[in-house]
Amino acid sequence: MAALLLLRHGRVRANRLGRWHGSTDSPPDWRGRVEIRRTARHIAAAYPAVTAIYSSPLRRCLQTAETVGRRLGVVPEVVTDLREYDLGDWEDMRFADLAGTHDFFARIVKDPDFAPPAGESLNAVAMRTVAALRHIHQSHVDDERVLVVGHGAALGAALGSLLSGDARRWTDYQVANCSLTELMLSPSPYVNFFNATGHL
Repeated sequence: MAALLLLRHGRVRANRLGRWHGSTDSPPDWRGRVEIRRTARHIAAAYPAVTAIYSSPLRRCLQTAETVGRRLGVVPEVVTDLREYDLGDWEDMRFADLAGTHDFFARIVKDPDFAPPAGESLNAVAMRTVAALRHIHQSHVDDERVLVVGHGAALGAALGSLLSGDARRWTDYQVANCSLTELMLSPSPYVNFFNATGHL
């Protein structure tokens, strides 16, 4: 069965400042670039037979995917549905303000169909990300390993949905910048390893 190697993008400034960058398109910062280079070297050494790379369209993921791709000789393919959880009018807010002023995190636990103004719901993010992962999985034959470069919240929502049957469990599956998680989708979803950061 095909294995999906999930890679979160390298750190961006917003990660350091505790701000929500969902649809906000920002590049990796200096530390993120270091993380990406280390991760690319690790993947090329540990998983040289990766046959394909899929990436969110946002720059922080594309730069991560392209750096790894150059090491492997693989050109990344953009998958729009791998993009991050879009909070619409609440984009670029501090996590503290999302929690305090808007009660965002408690609201999405109570109602995963709640969406901020002009933004997405947790359930919607989980559904599109899971669909993208399943489509990628079905596009490859058994014994292939493919790399999927995505985002913390979107991947967390997908893993919560796949592994715990509930997108609201997304905080149980928080992944660090440039961490690796190997996801298997058949015969039923499970992970071989989760949030591996030893290469950093």
